[in-house]
Amino acid sequence: MQLESKVPKGELAEKWTDYRSTMNLVAPNNKRRIEIIVVGTGLAGASAAATLGELGYNVKCFSFHDSPRRAHSIAAQGGINAAKNYQNDGDSVYRLFYDTIKGGDYRSREANVHRLAEVSRDIIDQCVAQGVPFAREYGGLLANRSFGGVQVSRTFYAKGQTGQQLLIGAYQALSRQIATGNVTMYNRHEMLDVVIKDGKARGIIARNLRTGELERHAAHCVVLASGGYGNVFYLSTNAMGSNVTAAWKAVKRGALMANPCYTQIHPTCIPVSGDYQSKLTLMSESLRNDGRVWVPNKIEDAVAIREGRKTALDIAEGDRDYYLERRYPAFGNLVPRDVASRAAKVACDEGKGVAPTGLAVYLDFSSAIQRYGKAEAKSKGIANPSDAEITKLGEAVIEQKYGNLFEMYEKITGENPYKLPMKIYPAVHYTMGGLWVDYNLETNVPGLFALGECNFSDHGANRLGASALMQGLADGYFVIPYTIGQFLSGEIRTPTIDPDAPEFIKAENDTKALIDKIIKVKGNQSVESFHRRLGHIMWDYCGMARNAEGLEKGKKMIRELREEFYRDVFVPGDADEFNPELEKAIRVADFLELGEVMMADALNRNESCGGHFREEYSTPEGEAQRNDEDYAYVAAWSWDESGDHKLYKEELKFDNVELKTRSYK
Repeated sequence: MQLESKVPKGELAEKWTDYRSTMNLVAPNNKRRIEIIVVGTGLAGASAAATLGELGYNVKCFSFHDSPRRAHSIAAQGGINAAKNYQNDGDSVYRLFYDTIKGGDYRSREANVHRLAEVSRDIIDQCVAQGVPFAREYGGLLANRSFGGVQVSRTFYAKGQTGQQLLIGAYQALSRQIATGNVTMYNRHEMLDVVIKDGKARGIIARNLRTGELERHAAHCVVLASGGYGNVFYLSTNAMGSNVTAAWKAVKRGALMANPCYTQIHPTCIPVSGDYQSKLTLMSESLRNDGRVWVPNKIEDAVAIREGRKTALDIAEGDRDYYLERRYPAFGNLVPRDVASRAAKVACDEGKGVAPTGLAVYLDFSSAIQRYGKAEAKSKGIANPSDAEITKLGEAVIEQKYGNLFEMYEKITGENPYKLPMKIYPAVHYTMGGLWVDYNLETNVPGLFALGECNFSDHGANRLGASALMQGLADGYFVIPYTIGQFLSGEIRTPTIDPDAPEFIKAENDTKALIDKIIKVKGNQSVESFHRRLGHIMWDYCGMARNAEGLEKGKKMIRELREEFYRDVFVPGDADEFNPELEKAIRVADFLELGEVMMADALNRNESCGGHFREEYSTPEGEAQRNDEDYAYVAAWSWDESGDHKLYKEELKFDNVELKTRSYK
């Protein structure tokens, strides 16, 4: 199989504009005869369904939630990037493009990334028009803040609730199309298979989660916007329901999974607190604008903190190691996520971790509180303010910028972050890998498209902060409405797809057989116990650091665990009823297969890049060491039940940026 990226010819900066002007179109009268299925209602799915409905297509939209507003996009905190240059600090489309390519450690496709940077500007205008309450400067202009891996301020935000506000905007647009009848919404429906007819994706098999009934849904094409697969690690910042099932069922039908080993470990999460924790909580990267990361210089101080004999306030300034500022002076605390996460692991591995587990570092706002307090006192004309006045004024500024995040932290940990530094540690957050797609966001299966975190296309080996929301809305609002026409323009004479066709019946029977297989095991172990064990294997052998020996071992352990799952899992209840445990079992079964492919991908890539850190391939300073000569490609994998997964390569060409070792020093 030859992977064709279908990148248009021409100069990089003109590709998207020229392509839009010359691509095939579907006339308005023909759109009314075409049906599209959209799976997922996060930012990518909701914006795509709303826009396609607005264009006149007949859209069927599916969500396993009780409302589209439950999609995990709502949990995003810090912001959304756009090359508006409102701060007049040197930003541009090219700089956003370059920062994204560099941040991804030169493992993403140039043309897709440049298009993302271009349409980022339109996203902000769209969202402002929808009423998204972005933060504003004193004069009324939209405010920006900085995120990791860049030296400009380009992140638009709505306090610490940016994802929520953006999703409500997309939900408004979606709701309007539901009201007009252009979009039919299927809540509490989970896609369990994609139907391929005559070589094209023509529908899905969905399970009604209220009744357990399997349903056949047909359309001229299928759009997957079902999010990422971070919950393969069990503990992650994702909602507990987030899963890989929709994307993985597509892989089982022939779609390719690209770069699955590229997992983002976010550096600012609330640390693990116990063995029975079910998920982790993110503290927004925006906090690194004002928070300084440090650990004690002396191991004996770290031990005293872990044992409860000292607190952070007992460590003198000269006895603190602000290790990010020391190691990366040009970017300091705003280095990219993969760099910050590895640095935190190094500090804790040296014995300087500060939580009872030894797996935490400090994120300290005391300097920012003093700085803001003094500035506020001066602006208010307060002469010779006391230390207490400065602190009070500074805390008020911090509360205005990050109040809901500080409140969340205190509710979870019981500590006041205005008085004591936050404790943070890296955790699984985002997956850069996903279904392989071409420039049109179409997978290698004709008529099957993938948007947002569900695809691999824009972030390479590491995603810059505030770029997930950007990609989701770019794909849904401004890319797929154009590119889907390249496929659908050839389908205007195709009649309505028949859901009673043999291909649909077979797919439904295959799904029923899998469900029966799982539910009839009636073993002794819960689904949750298998998921937790899988997570431990993934974290230990395919987590922040990997090596060949561990990956080989982990791959074998996952295969054994999968065999045990089908021997001894216990799922109560029946298939034809409301059964959340069965929902979970199907998702965990898919994770058990995906995990094996992730191990294979990580084992194949004999280099370190971005979120993929192979211990055998690092510089003397402990930084990632790429191998551009042998591994400057997208690794796209097919699934094979026997374990003989086949690798297909898309070579990456860099004509507009120079391949060089990343440096944030």
